[in-house]
Amino acid sequence: MLKPLQTTQVSWLEVATMALEALWSNRLRTALTMLGVIIGIASVIMVTSVGQGVQRATEQQIQALGTNVLLVLQGAARSGGISQGAGSASTLTWEDAEAIAQQAPAAEDVTAFLQRLGQVVSGDRNTSTSILGTDLNYPAVKELKLKEGQFFSDTDLNNASAVVVLGSRVRDDLFAPGETAVGANVRIQNGRYTVLGVMESKGSVGGMDQDDRVYIPLTTMSARIVGNNSLSGTAISGFWLKAADQNQLEAAQFQVTNLLRIRHNIYPPDPDDFRISNQVDVINTFSGVVSLFTVLVGAIAGISLVVGGIGIANIMLVSVVERTREIGIRKAIGATNQAILSQFLTEAIVVSLVGGAIGVAIGIGLALAAALLFKFPFVISLWAIAAGLTLAFTVGLIAGVIPARNAARLDPIAALRTD
Repeated sequence: MLKPLQTTQVSWLEVATMALEALWSNRLRTALTMLGVIIGIASVIMVTSVGQGVQRATEQQIQALGTNVLLVLQGAARSGGISQGAGSASTLTWEDAEAIAQQAPAAEDVTAFLQRLGQVVSGDRNTSTSILGTDLNYPAVKELKLKEGQFFSDTDLNNASAVVVLGSRVRDDLFAPGETAVGANVRIQNGRYTVLGVMESKGSVGGMDQDDRVYIPLTTMSARIVGNNSLSGTAISGFWLKAADQNQLEAAQFQVTNLLRIRHNIYPPDPDDFRISNQVDVINTFSGVVSLFTVLVGAIAGISLVVGGIGIANIMLVSVVERTREIGIRKAIGATNQAILSQFLTEAIVVSLVGGAIGVAIGIGLALAAALLFKFPFVISLWAIAAGLTLAFTVGLIAGVIPARNAARLDPIAALRTD
């Protein structure tokens, strides 16, 4: 039943009531009109949440390596002016790492390592894993803890003893549940090694499983598995440097760079034969990339909001044509142009806001499902929800302006003549 509008001033409550009645009487059309907005808002919320969750998970993984550490690796060998690729130069030595520990004031601790892939065998079980030759400082710098047994000793390091400490995954691969690993013998490249201990699980960082590795003395690694291929000293793959705190990393990097250049007789413009990786820089770089990717994908998802806005505009234009006679009757009984304009504009905004609210709920649900499925932190930012609802309101406002204006400008006499 049409309500007479006999005053020039109409309350917003009355306008909203009429708008809701009109939308409810055409529920299917209203639902289809909302669909574009729902999909757009849900996509933006989900993409933003997943992006932030992945970013936080990766930051946590990188921070697990320590935000106060530097990683120094072998550089690239050059032949005929052509680089042979990162890690191809065998220029870093254990003596370099020891010199850095003694001469770099910002270095709280330094640990060298030599790494290769190899087979580890126990009885009828075997696994391909990472074999890490280290010194005694490695567990402290990398914050590793023993689950059982002990780490190798200074005597083992000096004597190049055939002893090994297993990562938790390697232990599970080589020994049955309940079977004692400590004291057992395993074979590494046809050599027999005694298991001294098993490390606590550390998890994966950057796609690398820190539990899928074994640790042997650096001297043993150099003498028995790799062979000393450095012109002087014990060749290493690299070393980790631990500073007192994150604020000391820049000073540590400067000191390491200059000390290694002096030790390796490198003078500008000659390139360095080593690489330094700063964990804080890695976090910042990755965070920037993920943030940019999230914004890009969110913008693509936002295109569906534009499509939803076009859908709202089209439906509202059709609604004006279908309701021409109704508009004529309202005007004939006293409705002002402002009242008609407000009603149709309110209908468009209500459709967008309700669709936006539903989209937010669906987006949060999808984001939570993705976080549980792929095991990364569930992150929902209030600004994303606020931005989504604001965007929905804006879409409804813009999409409803032209249809509402057309409805308000209808000639009531011509409208009443419409069948």
